[in-house]
Amino acid sequence: MALVLAGMSQPALAHPHIFIDAAVDITLDDAGRVTALHHSWTFDTAFSVWMVQGLDTNNDGIVSSEEMQELADENMLGLADFGFYTVAGDGMDFTAAGDQRMRYEDNRVTLDFTIDAVTPQAAGNHFELGVYDAEYYVAIAFDDVSDVTLINGVEDCAVHLEPPKPMAPDVEARLYALGPEVLELPPDLAAAMRGTQGMVVLSCGEAPPPATAIEAVNQVAEARPSVPFGGPPPEVGLNLPRTGFFGWLQNQQRDFYAAMTNALDALRSDWNAFWVLGGLSFLYGVFHAAGPGHGKVVISSYMLANERQLRQGIALSGVSALMQGVVAIGFVLVLAGILNLTSTALGEAAHWVGVISYGLVALLGLWLVLRKVFGWGHHHHGHHDHDHHGHEHHHDTHEHMHHAVGPADIKGDWREQLGVILAVGLRPCSGALVVLVFALSQGLLAAGIVSVLLMSLGTAITVAALASLAVLAKGLAGRIGGADSAIAGHVLWWAELLGAVSVLAFGVLLLIASL
Repeated sequence: MALVLAGMSQPALAHPHIFIDAAVDITLDDAGRVTALHHSWTFDTAFSVWMVQGLDTNNDGIVSSEEMQELADENMLGLADFGFYTVAGDGMDFTAAGDQRMRYEDNRVTLDFTIDAVTPQAAGNHFELGVYDAEYYVAIAFDDVSDVTLINGVEDCAVHLEPPKPMAPDVEARLYALGPEVLELPPDLAAAMRGTQGMVVLSCGEAPPPATAIEAVNQVAEARPSVPFGGPPPEVGLNLPRTGFFGWLQNQQRDFYAAMTNALDALRSDWNAFWVLGGLSFLYGVFHAAGPGHGKVVISSYMLANERQLRQGIALSGVSALMQGVVAIGFVLVLAGILNLTSTALGEAAHWVGVISYGLVALLGLWLVLRKVFGWGHHHHGHHDHDHHGHEHHHDTHEHMHHAVGPADIKGDWREQLGVILAVGLRPCSGALVVLVFALSQGLLAAGIVSVLLMSLGTAITVAALASLAVLAKGLAGRIGGADSAIAGHVLWWAELLGAVSVLAFGVLLLIASL
């Protein structure tokens, strides 16, 4: 289990946290070479409000471009680390022109910036331009071909948009097999990923197309130095495929998140949208918990490692999910509402809260492993040495068969269960933070709080269902030995140790991935 977690635990994104409506101007020189790209990115309403949090320094109620200039400059430094989310031609490299500017109009932020080609390339009759985030933290979309404008070369050039193409199964398998130590995609894999999120295709004259299609595409497995646009840190969790059932889950989370923020925005003029918001928030929580977050893994593994009964697993799931919502509410009320910190400061604070949360997961796992191996924490272990030698083997096996928790055990377990709740609930959901900041700015804080609490309810139901499966699986494992209590006892002991090791491994890997 530890090896499986090691291969799957990376900064994984369940769904985009940022939605961008994109437009681009492509500049060609007289020789028909692409020399520069001018991007114009308009962010979704909820994230736009997150971005301008705390930037109205003169308190005139208007966030001006001048007040946003420092943020625009910081964004360009971050975007350079992400290759400006731009893949063009035959591995073209770009540098920022330094003309970045942000504006805030109608509750939406637009970032305009130009990137110059280090080495211009001829467009030819098939020049490909991709603008996307391979990690899917940011969803960038061109509505139609009118969002692409050509500067020069208009007469003999044409532009069309190619829809996203499915990722080949072998490419997908190789992509997700890469470990966190891989800092750059192999060239052939980078080329194979081209077009998986759509592509702008430019055709000019009769020149031949580029000979190859290998570029330094967004480096999926690289440890990123920052989060783009000062957004909240993405949840670290299991790196699950983006196709099939898990791909469907991610699409549902994305759609519910977008609909939820739209419903919150509609509340300003129509309070009937409150009921729509409530239902969407609940469903968002259900699908969000089914994604690659750490809560379900920690609680399910804890239930496997412990003598906890089904009702206790459900209770832990509910309290942990509720705490996650309450932490998000308190986080925004204090840091945004009272201290009026910027979105960058909020994101940094959320990151370190997450690091503490993952550290607690690791400590909890270490305690569970030590307790299982050395028999700590159970009063009835005091009468037997925990080994498997000689006549004591019979007593140990008998011990394993009595894993129903007695009153003395329950009394001493509240610290351990509190550790589970803190490890899972301390890290607020990034989507909840953005929703709350948006609600606060629009004078809809009460609706935002209700929305987050309903998210927590949906999350609790999904996590409780998964924890219940862990309990049932453990019960099934205990019955493998049938009437042979010795075999059943050994199966249970190893199942519980496996659960404890899983919590420890998962916590360590989450901590490493978040640093």
